[in-house]
Amino acid sequence: MNGREILIGVSGGIAAYKTAVLVSRLMQAGAGVSVVMTRSATRLVAPKTFEALSGRPVQTQLFGRAFHPHIELAEKAELLCVAPATANIIAKAACGLADDLLSTILLAFEGPVLLAPAMNSAMWAKPVVQRNVAQLRADGYTIIDPEEGYLSCGSRGPGRMAEPETIFQAIIARLKAIGEESGRQETDL
Repeated sequence: MNGREILIGVSGGIAAYKTAVLVSRLMQAGAGVSVVMTRSATRLVAPKTFEALSGRPVQTQLFGRAFHPHIELAEKAELLCVAPATANIIAKAACGLADDLLSTILLAFEGPVLLAPAMNSAMWAKPVVQRNVAQLRADGYTIIDPEEGYLSCGSRGPGRMAEPETIFQAIIARLKAIGEESGRQETDL
């Protein structure tokens, strides 16, 4: 993955701690990784964690030092993966709502987007969430389906974010597909 630029979005689900493992795995594979966090995500995992793992500052503000951070980050990356993708960020993406840095990047980004949902089973089963997921699939987003298992709320069922290795493999598969579409040789994957 040498020379590949990956943008990781982290929204406010407890599974955000697992995203640290994903960022580490991407870095170890040679990718350049930038991380964008929602305000809620920063309450669950400190931005310094992702800064230490990626070697880059974590972006959290729509209006910061950069004049157009959503454009700059979107143009730099080859692939965007949101993990965890909460019901909130899924709804924003499905409706085109852009009220923070991550949701604005989702609108500005022109490459492939992977979403790894994570939420309570009851939330995952709601018709509105399933409609939003179906809309995103129809719009070309790749959904890395949540797994079934123990959830942070103490219940068991579907809604658990896919494991970091599963997400990593989905990223590799999508990058290979990009390479095949463009005729690029994928010797570094």
